Parts: sequence; C-alpha cells; structure tokens
Amino acid sequence: MSERSHSEHAIRAHDAFRGLQTHLCEELSRLDGAATFHHDLWERPGGGGGDTAVIADGDLFEKGGVNWSAVWGTFDDEALRRLGGTEREFYATGTSLVLHPRNPYVPAVHANFRYLERGNDAWFGGGSDLTPVYPEIEDAVAFHRAWKNACDRHDPAYYARFKQWCDEYFYLPHRGETRGVGGIFFDDLHGDFEPLFSFVRDCGDTFVTAYAPIADRRRHQPYGDTERYFQQLRRGRYVEFNLVYDRGTAFGLATNGRTESILMSLPPLARWEYGWQPASGSREEKALAFFQPRDWLAEHPGV
Repeated sequence: MSERSHSEHAIRAHDAFRGLQTHLCEELSRLDGAATFHHDLWERPGGGGGDTAVIADGDLFEKGGVNWSAVWGTFDDEALRRLGGTEREFYATGTSLVLHPRNPYVPAVHANFRYLERGNDAWFGGGSDLTPVYPEIEDAVAFHRAWKNACDRHDPAYYARFKQWCDEYFYLPHRGETRGVGGIFFDDLHGDFEPLFSFVRDCGDTFVTAYAPIADRRRHQPYGDTERYFQQLRRGRYVEFNLVYDRGTAFGLATNGRTESILMSLPPLARWEYGWQPASGSREEKALAFFQPRDWLAEHPGV
C-alpha cells in the first residue's frame, strides 16, 4: 500500500480500525464454530487499500464479511456531483461488517465504524442495526439495551438521538417499512477528537456482546422451506436498501472503491416475487408488523 503524509488522528483511527477487524474476525470465527475468514488484501489505484475478510458456508454464517480499508486521494467531478461539496482531498478509514446467517431465525446484522477527513474537516460515523426475518421482542430489546449502555457511558443523550437516526436512515420509503428492528446510527459526528474516538472504539468493542447472545439463542431453531423462502424475500429488501439508499455504497462507488468489497454486504441468495402477500394469521404476516420504528426499551421495560 502506497504511503503519503496523514494526520496524527488519521493514523490513530487507521490503527484502531485495523485492530478492530482482527478482533471481530477472531470472535466471529469462534461464534460460527466451523468456518474461518479468508483475507483478501487489495490496493486502491490513487491511494490506499484494504483487507476484505469473508466467511462462507459455516455452521452459523451462510455468508459474511468484515472489511477494513484506508483510502485517500482526490475526488473527481463525478464524485463531487454524487457526494456534494467542493473540497476534493479526502482520507477515509474504517471497519464494516455484514453477517447473513443460514438459519432464518438468526437475524442478519450490520455494523460499521469510520473516520473521514475532507480538507480541514474531520468526523466519525458508524452504528449497528439488527435485521431479523422473524423478529423476537427479546432479541430486539437485548440488542437495543446493549447499544444504549454503550451510548450512556459517553453521553446520556446519544442513544435517543442515534436510535432515531437509525430508524430514519434504515428505512425504505418505497416499501413504507424499516429494514429491520434498528439499533443506532450516527454520521458527520464532529467535535473534539478524543471523546468521539473513545465512543467509537467502545462501540466497536460492544458489537460482539450485543449480537452473539442473540445468534446463540436462535441458531438451533428448526426451519424448513417456508422459512427459507421468506428469508430470501426479506433479503431482497436488504439488497434494495444497500443499492438505492446506503451512503457507504455510494461513497465507495464514487471514489472508485473496490467493487467486490463494496458489494460484499449483499446476501448470497435473495428473492423478489411480484405482489407477494403473507397468508392471513401466518408467522410471516406477524413478522411484517415489526418493521416500523418502535421504542423497544420503553415498550418492554421488563424484558
């Protein structure tokens, strides 16, 4: 990977996110119990590169990946048109993950944590959201409680703010539904570097403790063709969001990022059926009622 002079903050973020990828790959391999991550190192023409770590056909994960990258360079006219602003010089580093379990009762999950510099401006972004096929109140509450605890360690106002941001961001307006049951999301987080860096690192450390108990609780539930069919329909919604609305996908493509790494987030199998409707009273009909913004912790304080 070619070198150029970077700020002290950029170097520290680079090292933290690189270490986070290593930690996540180790913990998620242990959680799967059978498959391990294959690492694919790559370089980006124009500056930087990364490591795409992919897991597939495991005991738990049908497909998943943990990406780390550090890229820099100059936006061309097309990138400026897509991303806005006038400043062309940029630096970006971060770690992102997406996990698509095989068992439809185990939720898919996403997380990413990143640091960006554009000219003299710098900010953090990130978050994590849970995308179940068959949502369970117990799982949604546990996931949100883990992220509220992480937020509260740094700023009591963070959780409510970032939970709402997540509900609004991971929303498919053309479907009138959320992608899943939410979590937290933040972007353009400006301010003093040290407290923000501490918060983002804490979020990275929180992910496994937020997700692993849910995966372990659901991974051995029996399922059949009906559940797999519905899982593939819900994965179709995941694809729609990532290709139409996701800012990370847009940024990666606008900056001539590595296509295989950018699209690693897509599930291995997805389905679209014209005019599909669930059977009345079915588990699938009940599941669809969950995909609206809800205050999980306030609604279920005793769970």
